[in-house]
Amino acid sequence: MSDLPARVITIKAEPIELCQLIKFAGLIDSGGAAKYVISEGLVLLNGEVETQKRKKVCAGDLVAFNGETIEVSL
Repeated sequence: MSDLPARVITIKAEPIELCQLIKFAGLIDSGGAAKYVISEGLVLLNGEVETQKRKKVCAGDLVAFNGETIEVSL
């Protein structure tokens, strides 16, 4: 995870798929790119490498990619 404070991303309903979340949060430009970086092990979910593109993410989870961390809020 990064040393910077987590940016809070508010979703309307949970769970949300990890690939959808990182695209919605603006961490990546497209859904295809989101699936690629997840499958390559470049995304952390709660401090652990996550390779499941459709992993369900809920409020309170922390997602890190490319030096930025987001916290999911409902």
